[in-house]
Amino acid sequence: MNIKYKKDGATLLVRLGGDIDHHTAQEISDGITRSFRRSRCKNIVIDFADVSFMDSSGVGMLIGRYKETEIFGGSLAAVAVSGELMKIFTLSGLNKIIDCYDNARLALAALRGE
Repeated sequence: MNIKYKKDGATLLVRLGGDIDHHTAQEISDGITRSFRRSRCKNIVIDFADVSFMDSSGVGMLIGRYKETEIFGGSLAAVAVSGELMKIFTLSGLNKIIDCYDNARLALAALRGE
């Protein structure tokens, strides 16, 4: 699993690469939480462009990050969600609590209220 972090104003941008499954979900969750708290951000945008697979462990990881941003009055957004991953978002109901955008620029603009 490859994870890259970047701060943009009040938003932590997270770019994931690889599979999100029971082997990697906890590592991703812990890493995002550490970076989110250190950066003192309010929002998280997760880029799924390089994610090829996600199982229910990934769904749980995303729900946890959603709850954490809510505590700080922020939002969680997803970008570059493939058709296969969107099926998981829809079946699990993630698409009802996490806004999805084509790219990070659009997500950041929406979070800023532009």
